[in-house]
Amino acid sequence: MRVGVISDVHANRVALEAVLSDMPAVDGLVCAGDVVGYNPWPADCVETLRDRDVPTVMGNHDRAVVTKTGFSGNGMADAGVRYARDVLSDDHVEWLRELPTERTCFGERLKLVHGHPDDPNRYTYPGLFSSRLLDDEDVLVMGHTHVQAHERYDEGIVMNPGSVGQPRDGDPRAAYAVVDLDSLVVEERRVEYDIERVVEAVANAGLPEGTGTRLRKGR
Repeated sequence: MRVGVISDVHANRVALEAVLSDMPAVDGLVCAGDVVGYNPWPADCVETLRDRDVPTVMGNHDRAVVTKTGFSGNGMADAGVRYARDVLSDDHVEWLRELPTERTCFGERLKLVHGHPDDPNRYTYPGLFSSRLLDDEDVLVMGHTHVQAHERYDEGIVMNPGSVGQPRDGDPRAAYAVVDLDSLVVEERRVEYDIERVVEAVANAGLPEGTGTRLRKGR
């Protein structure tokens, strides 16, 4: 069974469309959270995942929208959350509200969390990957860091597919992965998308300029 794995879409419809178009044939698709935030298409991204019935967990930006909190120390993040609250319908917000912080899929062979199995807000960078993060699942998927990586252990795989909508590993291309649950092989994938279209849309939406321009460098 081949599963497409995405995370940290961050309301970047252009990148999400590019990823879904590029993705090879898979038997399922999962998302490790942060569907909204930063970029100007939160409703479109919610609708895409909701309409496809994609198993998704709640990211910290999704939670900030639902709980009406923000990011006082990060102006770009705070502006994205406030923008999402303004444009999302009640149905969109309710879909976000119902997202769990953890879920298992495909006969409990794959576990989804956003930050860390013990703390959804903890950044788990590749240097912190360990077999100790695994429980009974074959594959643990985390997001939050926007850094694409995976490690295979005797106990299973720990992976982060990277960010669809705001990569932070120096590669501006949208990131995702495909994992084969039978062979336990991960294929990390990147796809180019029209970043300048996002930069323009960010400006038109009145969001901070840096939200768009940072995408050019994958930072």
